[in-house]
Amino acid sequence: MNAAVDMSDSTLVPSNIGVDMHRLMGELYPLCRSITGNGVRETLRIISQHIPIEIHNIPTGTQVFDWTVPKEWNIKDAYVKNSRGERIVDFRRSNLHVVNYSVPVNKRVSLSELKAHLHTLSDHSDWIPYRTSYYNENWGFCVAHSQLDELNDEEYEVCIDSSLEPGFLTYGEYFLPGDSSDEVLISCHICHPSLANDNLSGIALATFLAKHLRDTKSRYS
Repeated sequence: MNAAVDMSDSTLVPSNIGVDMHRLMGELYPLCRSITGNGVRETLRIISQHIPIEIHNIPTGTQVFDWTVPKEWNIKDAYVKNSRGERIVDFRRSNLHVVNYSVPVNKRVSLSELKAHLHTLSDHSDWIPYRTSYYNENWGFCVAHSQLDELNDEEYEVCIDSSLEPGFLTYGEYFLPGDSSDEVLISCHICHPSLANDNLSGIALATFLAKHLRDTKSRYS
C-alpha cells in the first residue's frame, strides 16, 4: 500500500534544513523500534509525511536468502520494582532499559536471579547499554553499572508486557527514476530504539536527501 503524504511539508528551505532534520529526529526518538513491530510502522508513518514512501509487509516465516523473517515483537510497558513497590528500572523513562525482543515476564525474583538478567557496561558506569535477543527467546533489562552496585539483597518484581507472535517485517521504499535504469541505493536502518547517532541521524539524512533529489534531474535511478 502507499503511505499518505502531507505535501505541505515537502518544500526544502536551505536555511531551515538543519532545524527540520533535528525536529524529525526529536519526533522519532521516543519510539521503541526493533526489527519488526508497531514502532517501525509508526516511524515509517512519520517519514511518509516528508516523502511518499511505499510500505511493504513481509510475513513471519518468509525465507529471505539465508535468513527467515522472525516473529513480530511489540511492547507496552516494562519495569523492575523493589520491595517497596518503587520502579527502579522503568521502560517509560528509557526504552533502552529493556532487552529488545524480550519475551513476556511477570514474576518475583531474588537479587541473584535478577542479576542474571541485567546488562551493564562496567567501563561506562552511567551508560545504559543496548542489547537484543532477536533469535534466542529470553528476557532482560539494561541498567547503568552504578545502579547495579546499589541493588539491595531483597525480592524484586519484574514485568515485561510484550508480545512475540507471527506478524510482519515492515519496510519503506522511495523510488526516483533517472535517465538510466541503473540504480544507486541509499539505505538506512530503522530497527534501533532511542539511539540518535547510530539510527536517527541516518533516517533524517536519508529522508532529507530524498527530498532534495526529488527536485533534481539524475542520470541514475
